[in-house]
Amino acid sequence: MQRLQEKYTNETLPILVKEFAIKNTLQAPRIEKVVLNTGIGDAQKNKEVFERAKQDFAAISGQYPSIRKAKVSVASFSLRKGSPVGLKVTLRGKKMYDFLDRLFSIVLPRIRDFRGVKVGSFDKYGNYTLGISEHSVFPEIDISKSASRGLEITIVIKSGTPERSFRLLELLGLPFEKK
Repeated sequence: MQRLQEKYTNETLPILVKEFAIKNTLQAPRIEKVVLNTGIGDAQKNKEVFERAKQDFAAISGQYPSIRKAKVSVASFSLRKGSPVGLKVTLRGKKMYDFLDRLFSIVLPRIRDFRGVKVGSFDKYGNYTLGISEHSVFPEIDISKSASRGLEITIVIKSGTPERSFRLLELLGLPFEKK
């Protein structure tokens, strides 16, 4: 088992069960999946940029990304229906915990002037979305070979409420900003 999954099972789960008076441990908040998205609009004109973006995304996530295609044509953006506009990866299980462990302990502290992630980024179901402006903060990325691109990370949590999700992520080690 990985470090973050062990931490959830051995430390976090008993605390959550006690704090929220949960009778069955299967009702405790848990992370279901992590979804990574990035836009590649500039890669339409240059296939090398597109291939490099796919390689970078695969290095970050540990699995090959799916290509997201445009649903409609927009002439002002020189965009045709069916052309690639983004990359998406859904992580579950071991890869999910490995990615989150790297994100919490290595990547977020490497961001310049990092003071913590925003507390208000939870949706009404308890899912957390985090945006990173430069994917080059990941240690797997060679800055000299790839252009800087943004990355959206959505942590899908089965909890029911944002309060329970916040407590879960806080106990797992996600550095939230101080109020």
